Order: sequence, then structure tokens, then C-alpha cells
Amino acid sequence: MAEVVTRGTGRVERTADRAEVQVNFETVGATRNAAVDELTRRVASVEPVLDRAGVEVRSRRLDVHDNWDGQRRAGSRASQQYVLRVHDLDRLDDLLSALVAAEPTWLNGPNWQLATDTEAVRAAQREAVADARRRAEGYAEALGARLGTLLKLSDGDGEPWEPSVGRSVAAYGGSVGDAPRMEELNLEAQQIVVTVRCTAAWSLLD
Repeated sequence: MAEVVTRGTGRVERTADRAEVQVNFETVGATRNAAVDELTRRVASVEPVLDRAGVEVRSRRLDVHDNWDGQRRAGSRASQQYVLRVHDLDRLDDLLSALVAAEPTWLNGPNWQLATDTEAVRAAQREAVADARRRAEGYAEALGARLGTLLKLSDGDGEPWEPSVGRSVAAYGGSVGDAPRMEELNLEAQQIVVTVRCTAAWSLLD
């Protein structure tokens, strides 16, 4: 029995409904204890900012190490990195404004996400199968045959997530200042492109 094998691609776009932000605070001191004490004072004003509805602290990571100038120890450095997940995007601008006002060493985000991709993946799967069938029908017509039943279907290669390029904001250390107006940066939720590929084998009928 003759058969035709085709590949299909399905792509759908959905507006992001979740964002991730990474922020780091770094301090120096003559000793490790001094650096950590300064870091503790630095983040004391930050922790209340994170205790907000719709904001989840995914991780806190502490790093403490000595600085060296050749063979000579030159003080110590301490840093704390936060990974934050924002479930309520209406609160994103206020959160970023408060974080930037605290003068972090660096801030990166928002990285846009979908809270769940189930619906988007299912829609992309339907498009992928339909695309594979259209291609198979085209080959069948070119051969003067009819497309028969589906014999085999396999998931294609490639990452199912293809987020579009989002906008991010970066901030660097200094003295604590007034909260900036983050809404003027237009950090609106971006489109997430979910891509699914499949390979299908169909029978060919005379």
C-alpha cells in the first residue's frame, strides 16, 4: 500500500498573563561580616515590597566572597538575587517602580510567560495536523490519487515555546531615590507564540 508522509506546523499567539523579574542587590565591606551586614540593611526595605498580592518570590540566592587584588585580599562582597513571578500584571509597574527606587545592582525583566499553555498547545496541535493533511492532500492530487486514512502521527521536533521579544528594564546601583514612573516605559504584556510540529503518514488510494 502506497503512503505519503508530511510534516505540519501549527502556530498560535496568546497574550502573556504572567511575568518574571530578576533583581540583584550587591554590597562591599572590609570583611565578609561587614558586607553581609550592609546587604542586610540594603534589602530590609526591599522585602516589604515583595510581600504583595500577585507577587511570588520564586527564589532568594545569597553569594558572599572575598575580593582579591593579586595576592592581597581587598575586602569582601555580598549579593542577594531574587527571582520574582508576577501573577497580577496590573501590579507590575508599581513593583518595578519600587524595585528601581531601591537602586538594585541590576534588574532584568519582565520576561513574559503564560501561566498555562494547555489551551494554546491544543490549538497549535490542531493547526499542525490540519497543515499536515493539507500537504498530504496536495501530494495525493498531484499523483492522481485519493488521500486515505491516517496511518501514523508523531510529535515533531523543536521547542513548543517561542516567545516574542519582550521589553526589559535594567537598573544599576547608587543611592536610594524616588520611585520612577515605570508606566512611561510601556511595559505591556507581549505576545507569546506557541509552535507545534508533527509528522503524519497517510495511505494513498487509487
